[in-house]
Amino acid sequence: MTATGPHPGDIAIAVDAPGPSPIPDAFAIDAPSAHAGAPMVLVCRDLRKRFGDRQAVDGVGFEIARGETYGLLGPNGAGKTTTISMICGLLRRDGGEVVVAGQLVDTDTTAAKAMIGYVPQDLAIYPDLTARENLEFFGRLYGLGGRTLRARADELLEVIGLADRAKDRTEQFSGGMKRRLNIAIGLLHRPRMLVLDEPTVGVDPQSRNAILESVETLGAEGMAILYTTHYMEEAERLCHRVGIIDEGKIRAEGTRTELVALVGQRDRVTLTATGDLRAGAAAARRVEGVVEATICECGLDVLVDTARSRLPRLLEAVGDAGATVRGVEVIEPNLEAVFLHLTGKALRD
Repeated sequence: MTATGPHPGDIAIAVDAPGPSPIPDAFAIDAPSAHAGAPMVLVCRDLRKRFGDRQAVDGVGFEIARGETYGLLGPNGAGKTTTISMICGLLRRDGGEVVVAGQLVDTDTTAAKAMIGYVPQDLAIYPDLTARENLEFFGRLYGLGGRTLRARADELLEVIGLADRAKDRTEQFSGGMKRRLNIAIGLLHRPRMLVLDEPTVGVDPQSRNAILESVETLGAEGMAILYTTHYMEEAERLCHRVGIIDEGKIRAEGTRTELVALVGQRDRVTLTATGDLRAGAAAARRVEGVVEATICECGLDVLVDTARSRLPRLLEAVGDAGATVRGVEVIEPNLEAVFLHLTGKALRD
């Protein structure tokens, strides 16, 4: 694998009980995954790791199926990189097990590690080599060579959109181009699982979108993907299931719909309004689907089920009651709201 070393200073994931999906009972998800029928590529159970007197990892476990993208979300210091290092066999664990494509992974299991393509957050390319030379260098480390390696390099340069820059030294590349090359290196040996650690950090919007499209394509082709990010919109777009981590614990795991259900699937509608706000709030409460309506600084704050379908009736009722609505904002539940609800902080804190 292409990899940098572990970061022992990170606080790693910890949970209160072992098992393949050790979610606290209050947040357990019963609905099956969209990939429930697919074979599992990654199974990690009861991972444990101590740094000094700190139990950094205490019983972490989750699974990733073929064709599934699993998002590992948490703020800085939540232990994502430390956990990934154990999954990839870069950091020896104190307990638990990691199985990839049916093979047990450890720091000394070369064959099992060959099933993993690791794309680290820190760029692992040589700036004085060209894009092609980088691919061929790392390909030889994977045991590839000759015509097979040249063909694979050509294929990946096309996939990442750098075929026309194959002979350019990478020191001339933008941050986004370097990130894309980093991903190609992780794919050289046709792994069963791809691990992407913050793959869009510091890239321009065009390169970021190209990376996200590549991840979508790989997943559709059957690649199991473990994806970490600080960008909630990336998780919303890419991940079939998400594990939310905070302070060394997995707080919840599930699909987007399942996680949003933890905080309730009601929408929040803010009406910028003047006039008789008291009567407007009372009228809003009588609209079907409205759970609560209160007066706020700018007008009315309304909690409602499926706001978009009920908005016309809501505006009519508030207007008939004597309030003049000058603006409408609808905030639908998303993973950011779930993360804030479970951890009390934003993802990038």
